[in-house]
Order: sequence, then structure tokens, then C-alpha cells
Amino acid sequence: MANHKSAVKAHRRSLERRDRNRQYRSRMRRALRSMRAAMDAVATEDGGGATDALREQFRSTVSLIDRLAGKGIIHVNTASRYKARLDKRLAGI
Repeated sequence: MANHKSAVKAHRRSLERRDRNRQYRSRMRRALRSMRAAMDAVATEDGGGATDALREQFRSTVSLIDRLAGKGIIHVNTASRYKARLDKRLAGI
């Protein structure tokens, strides 16, 4: 355990940041899961083609990924990979 007041505060802040980062990562994973599920649902429909709602969901998901990469919660290359895979999957619908 930390002995100095500043070390105690640093430890407390690191725990708070860890919890916050976990929440962000969980939010991103949920967004990716729902995005993939929506794409699968649209792909199985007769008409196919991405709807406006799906495109809006894609924009918000990409925005979330970019924000997390900007904050350093996920690596920039990881964010790029997620976006590229989503984009490729959306284009295939």
C-alpha cells in the first residue's frame, strides 16, 4: 500500500480511470455487437441494401471508436481495424 499522500491519491485516481475505461470499452463492444446484428438482419432481408438507420448507427459507432482511440483507451490501429471491418461488412450488404 502507498505510504505518501500523493501516492494514495494517484492509486485512487488510477482505480477511477480503470473503471471509467472499462465502461467505455464495454460500451464500444455493445455498439459493435449491435451493429453487426443489425447488419446481419438487413442482409437476411429480401431487398438487402443498407438503410438510413443502419448508416446512422454506423456513423455513431465509428464516432465512438474514434473517441476511444483519441482518449488512448484503445490503440489507434485497433480502432482502424474495427472501422475497416465494419465498413467492409456494410459495403457487402
